This record gives sequence, structure tokens and C-alpha cells, in this order.
Amino acid sequence: MIRGFRGATTLEEDTDQEMIVKTKELIRNMIEKNNIKPDHVVHIIFTATPDLHAGFPAKVVREFSGWEHVPVMCMQEIDVESGLKKCIRVMLTAETELKQDEVKHEYLGKAVSLRPDLIK
Repeated sequence: MIRGFRGATTLEEDTDQEMIVKTKELIRNMIEKNNIKPDHVVHIIFTATPDLHAGFPAKVVREFSGWEHVPVMCMQEIDVESGLKKCIRVMLTAETELKQDEVKHEYLGKAVSLRPDLIK
């Protein structure tokens, strides 16, 4: 079955280093909590709010051993006035045996406010 694994995190400052650290933490947690293997991943889509300019969050995926060939893409999140600032969102699509309600989505930092109903 193909499932979507959601995640999001926030930055305090718009720096490349913080973007790398926070995005790596987010992806690592998503992978570990859901036992995701790179060969099962269809693609990973990242969005970043318009106030983030320091780097590309998707590039951290290449730093995970065996994940170098997973297709990744970065896009800009829509600019909603009341939206969460300095936020990186992820949609990882992969083959899994998990049922929809068994998927563990990952929200870190201020992003926990986005979907508190999905945090397990």
C-alpha cells in the first residue's frame, strides 16, 4: 500500500545550518518511527514558508546512507497571513504495510500546533 507520511518543523532563525539540523531531525524521526526504507520511498516533497531563504531543506536527504537516489523536491508554501512562520513541511510517500491510522506523523517545534490530532 502507498501511504503519505506527514511532518513539519520550525526554525528560530533562517540559517542554512539550522535548516539542516532541524530538517535532518525531522526526516530521521519520520524514518525511524515508521520503519521506512529508501527502496520503498516514491518521493519526498518539502515546502518552506516564504520567510525561509537560507537553503534547500531537501538536500539533507542525500546525507542519509542509501537515500541518495530518492527523488526529492522543494516548493514554497502558500503565503497565508495567519500561517505558521519559518516552517518546513514534508510529505514522504512510500510503500508500507502500515494501516492509515498506524502511520506516525512527526511535528516538531512550533509545528505541533498544525495537527495536534496526528501526534502520537
